[in-house]
Amino acid sequence: MAEPANYTRAGEAPPRIALSVDGSLAGLRLDQALARLLPGESRTRLARLVEEGAVRVDGEPARPRDRLRGGERLEVTLTPRPEEAAFRAEDIALEVIHEDEEILVIAKPAGLVVHPGSGNWAGTMLNALLHRVPALKGLPRAGIVHRLDKETSGLLVVARTEAAMQDLVRQLQARTVKRTYLAVARGDVPESGTVEAPIGRHPAQRTRMAVVPGGKPAVTHYRVRERFAAHALLECDLETGRTHQIRVHLASIGHPLEGDPLYGPRGARRLPRQALHAWKLAFIHPRTRKTVRFTAPPPADFEALVRALRAGA
Repeated sequence: MAEPANYTRAGEAPPRIALSVDGSLAGLRLDQALARLLPGESRTRLARLVEEGAVRVDGEPARPRDRLRGGERLEVTLTPRPEEAAFRAEDIALEVIHEDEEILVIAKPAGLVVHPGSGNWAGTMLNALLHRVPALKGLPRAGIVHRLDKETSGLLVVARTEAAMQDLVRQLQARTVKRTYLAVARGDVPESGTVEAPIGRHPAQRTRMAVVPGGKPAVTHYRVRERFAAHALLECDLETGRTHQIRVHLASIGHPLEGDPLYGPRGARRLPRQALHAWKLAFIHPRTRKTVRFTAPPPADFEALVRALRAGA
C-alpha cells in the first residue's frame, strides 16, 4: 500500500502569505484574526493550518487561541486541502486484466479504496490509474464507472475515453452489464433465490446501509455452489449496483457474509473482511460492440477460507 499522504506535489511549494496585524485586530485570538484577514478561508481550515504549524507569528509557531497585541507579522503557508490533492498520480501497483484504447479492466485487491473520499484522500485506485494513464485526469472520476467496497476484491472496468465512459454508464443504467460475485454466507442458505428489496442509508447508523422503505430499488440473485457445515459458497448476480448491496441483502434474509464487520454478527470471524469477490464481468465493448467477458480468481485469503470450511476446520 502507499505511504502516508504527502499533499505537497513534488517540485511545487505551497503558497506563503505575509500579513500584518493592525491595531483593529489587537486583543483577538489568532484564529479570529486570521478569519478576518483571510475571509475566503473557512475557520476550520485556518485552525487546522495553525495546529499543523503552517502559521507563524513573528517567526514563531502559535496556537489558535493565542491573543494578538497588534503589530505582529504573520506568515501563513497555505498547504492544500486533502481533497484538492486527491487527483494526484501515485505509483501503486495495479493488476490489469485487459487494456486497450477504450477501456481498462482491473482486478482490485481487498484493502484498496477505489475513489478518494473522507479519510482516504490518497493511496486509492484512482491515484494508481492516474499514474498508469495520466490522460485519465481529463475524465470525471478518472474514468471509474462503478466501484467495489474497500475490502471487496475483484473486477472493475475503467473507461479511457469520454465516449467509452458514457457508453459504459448507459449500459450500467440499462442493467446490461453482467456482474457475478462469489460470497461465503453464514447459515443454511436456500438453494437459490432472489432478494428484491430497496436499499438506503440506515436511519440511525449513517455508516451503514439497510433495507428501507423509499430506498433505491435493488435486486440480487443468488445460488449455492457448495455447502459446508454452517456456511455456503454462493454465486451472486447483480441487476442493480447499490452501495453494500450483496452484504445488505444477504444479511436481511438472515445469511450475512462471513467476516463482514458491519452486517455480520459480533464475535470471532474466520476472515478479517467480508468474504466477497467480484468474480466475473461481462459487457458490450464500447468500440467493437461485441460482448467481452472477464474472470478473476478469488484471492488467497478467500480461497484459504473455502478450503478450511471444506475441511470442516
